[in-house]
Amino acid sequence: MTAEPPPRTDGPPERIRVGVAELAVASGDTRLTTSGLGSCVAVAVADPDAGVAGLAHVMLPTADRDDLAKPAKSVDRGVERLVAAVESEGADPDRLEAKLAGGSRMLDFSGVGEGVGQRNVARAREALADRDVPVVAEDVGGSHGRSISVDPGTWTLAVASAHEGGREL
Repeated sequence: MTAEPPPRTDGPPERIRVGVAELAVASGDTRLTTSGLGSCVAVAVADPDAGVAGLAHVMLPTADRDDLAKPAKSVDRGVERLVAAVESEGADPDRLEAKLAGGSRMLDFSGVGEGVGQRNVARAREALADRDVPVVAEDVGGSHGRSISVDPGTWTLAVASAHEGGREL
């Protein structure tokens, strides 16, 4: 029988960086981070009681042919895969909740219609509702970029923006 090492008490918590069109799951004091959120949306899903959270950095509202190589390129497939990944790490599907950040209107294309950021946010809300995952907090829209950090242990999503400052959801 092998003894587990004692919990780490020195240094900063471990950090997992989630790139564009990627997703990851963590627990405990491991932080999930992503940056460069413009029209992209960060979808964070957690079971707060289990201390398990996942983060997807999605680019587009709906799937396309390239989606298979990038697990979170679209909201459709990204949310589906994120929820499955969080559940496979021990989250109870009945306790899942979500937080959203991003979906900015970074460029003004007058007359083009609703921007991709707005469509990403709307589709994320729909995809989560389809899975009975309530959105409990969000920092979306505007015309500024964001970086975020998710703490699975406290289910805190910290949002930072050069133009808007920082806040916690």
